[in-house]
Amino acid sequence: MTPSIRLAPLLLPVALLAGAAQADTLHYNQISLRAEVSQEVAHDLMQVTLYSEAQDNDPAKLAAGITESLNQAIARARQSKGVQVSLGSRHSYPVYSDNGQRISAWRERAELRLESAKFAELSELTGELLQQLKMGGMSFSIADGTRQDSEDALIKNAVEAFKARAQLTSEALGGSGYKLISLNFTSGFQPPMPVRMAAMKSMAMSDAAPAPEIEAGSSKVTLSADGVIEVQMP
Repeated sequence: MTPSIRLAPLLLPVALLAGAAQADTLHYNQISLRAEVSQEVAHDLMQVTLYSEAQDNDPAKLAAGITESLNQAIARARQSKGVQVSLGSRHSYPVYSDNGQRISAWRERAELRLESAKFAELSELTGELLQQLKMGGMSFSIADGTRQDSEDALIKNAVEAFKARAQLTSEALGGSGYKLISLNFTSGFQPPMPVRMAAMKSMAMSDAAPAPEIEAGSSKVTLSADGVIEVQMP
């Protein structure tokens, strides 16, 4: 019986602790709010995708020709300082005869991707390479460092916007003020629009292959402040 007597006094504190823990989970007058600020940021990166495409009855000869064409373009692109060069997708597929019962030829396509912050230099290089390659796409974007700087600059504005909304909410509920419980930031940006295909086709079909005119545009960088406040009632 002695063990029973020793355990009994411990039951009350445990019950009290459980009740206190349950009381702590009850929150009153807490409201979730969001404030969002944004700004337009000029694009400072240019991306160009070029490709080589051909067809031949001999797949080995076809692959060798595509490789030679790419190697020449890569060698030229590497001469341009500040231009990052990388290979994109490459694939080949059979071309069937009219009745679809036999393979009449093979077709292959391989991409070359270029990126640079020097728009004029990349534009000139693109015009030169269009004499041997075709235009696959052109786009503009914001560099990671630029976007980070923009988001950092928006933090103060986001906090001020959140405080204004929190104060307005508190007053609307008849509160005497509010207490900030939590605050989190979420960033985002509007993806840039690619250059219209009509413009790229005209560039690719031009015999002189002039350097295309560049209008980089901008994207909207957004910073959201999501938080929880507790309205102080009088």
